[in-house]
Amino acid sequence: MRRTARLLTGTAGTALAVATAGLLAAPAYAGGSAGPSTGNLEVYPSSVVPGAHVTVNTAACGDGGTAAGDSSAVGAGLFMLAPSAHERDVIGQFQVPPSAQPGTYEIVATCDGSGRRVAGDLVVTLTPDARQVVPRGSVKTGVGGALGPDPVQTAAGVTALAVAAAGGTWLLHRRARGDGI
Repeated sequence: MRRTARLLTGTAGTALAVATAGLLAAPAYAGGSAGPSTGNLEVYPSSVVPGAHVTVNTAACGDGGTAAGDSSAVGAGLFMLAPSAHERDVIGQFQVPPSAQPGTYEIVATCDGSGRRVAGDLVVTLTPDARQVVPRGSVKTGVGGALGPDPVQTAAGVTALAVAAAGGTWLLHRRARGDGI
């Protein structure tokens, strides 16, 4: 038993050391060759149909900063982000081309001067959020409640329950009086 415990302790200690080394190395790798990245690019609305206008903003560029935006992934090309009324934010707009295909696209902005790169996701769909299909009616599972789409079946079920309740009550009264069943 002791050998097994020592072996497991040694294995657990090794696994812990490897996990710790991996966590410590992760921030060094995250810097990568893509350049420094802080913050994120906020995309409004985040889900659009082809032809829609999209607004993006970020606080990563600092006070009075500007940025160059790149929406070429979705086919919209380059656009500029300028200081906005909100403190430290830069804001820009672009239009999604009518020929854009459904999917998720990365929109990127690079701050002028500092070179900070921020990104956000844009989802292109064929159905606008306001007109999404909402299920209606009851589920046709073969088993269900008494309230279905057919009022005749519902009335028949309620009638059957009422007759059963009346019959049960009549039998209980006869039994209580001693009449026998």
